[in-house]
Amino acid sequence: MVIQSRRVWIAGQFIPAQITEEKGKIRQIKPYGEEKADEDYGNLRIVPGFMDIHTHGAYGFDTNDGQPEGLREWMRRIPEEGVTSILPTTVTQMPDVLKSAVANVAQVAEEGYEGAQILGIHFEGPYLDMDYKGAQPPEAIARASVEQFKEYQEAAKGMIRYITLAPELDQDFALTRYCRETGVVVSMGHSAAAYEQSLMGIANGATSMTHVYNGMTPYHHRKQGLVNTAFRVREIYGEIICDGCHSDVNALNNFFTLKGRDFSIMVSDSLRAKHCPPGGDYFLGGHPIEIGEDGLARLKGTDTIAGSTLYMNRGLKILVEEAQVPFDAALNSCTANPARCLGVDRQKGYLRAGYDADMVVLGDDYQVVQTYCRGKAMLPEG
Repeated sequence: MVIQSRRVWIAGQFIPAQITEEKGKIRQIKPYGEEKADEDYGNLRIVPGFMDIHTHGAYGFDTNDGQPEGLREWMRRIPEEGVTSILPTTVTQMPDVLKSAVANVAQVAEEGYEGAQILGIHFEGPYLDMDYKGAQPPEAIARASVEQFKEYQEAAKGMIRYITLAPELDQDFALTRYCRETGVVVSMGHSAAAYEQSLMGIANGATSMTHVYNGMTPYHHRKQGLVNTAFRVREIYGEIICDGCHSDVNALNNFFTLKGRDFSIMVSDSLRAKHCPPGGDYFLGGHPIEIGEDGLARLKGTDTIAGSTLYMNRGLKILVEEAQVPFDAALNSCTANPARCLGVDRQKGYLRAGYDADMVVLGDDYQVVQTYCRGKAMLPEG
């Protein structure tokens, strides 16, 4: 298959080019028009497929449900917003629920599915700070334990690739060090860690931070916490929810300005209610939530934010058009940067020969015209 456009994202810029795909890989990239193309997208933009490394669910399904068909439906349909790779994300719950959830992801990955590729599991909690738990169920929050985590990883058949934990509650940073040694990315979040504690977390293996600004002590010019760490330590990755609600667009601009183009990661932190009609009864971690007109989820009857319904292509538009983030930095945050964070940047995150043929065709309005998951077109034509 050969597709082409006068605007293909190569080496940090748009150029006229055509992409030859073969067996799910980009075999070759040539100048525009060099040979007959199967699809000519004219002036539409072709960019790498989006990666969402923090997402709990969509289409009425939540990772914690542990239902194979719900997970398969999610993977099949999520390319409609340009997502080609994903980390299904758990939320704090009791051990039996979490083991069932991660075992379900492992089962589906083993048996096969269509659509966005499951790169692993994001294990958010249960090793979190009680004061900054957000909507995470307090009754299920636990003390960090290497032995217990080994049980979860066994149930997941080794598929837990990323974990959110509060570093100040990981005694002697034992779990942080164990995860680092076994190839699991450690992300600090839902935490009251002071600046000095977060530096010790980094020194012992943490390389990322979960939804900066949210689930942590607020930014303060004297009392330094995780937000200050995200700003000060440039080489640690920082997730950011780019719906303009979890963080104001000016705060998004500040984050990207200070963090730079290479270590910012856009995430949706989406819930089961994403891509569902308004209204309806929804739950997170067994607790009822409600979706506001702004698209935010909140614990029912409270102002506590419980997640988003953000589409990734919409997040990209908000970053560029409203937060005034340069396009290359915004695009990196959902392509190259998460790929590098997960250590898969030799196969994903770029349009390069030898890489997976994960591609998104975007209109100037950021609407997704077509998504290719390892070379397969996922959206109906027209």
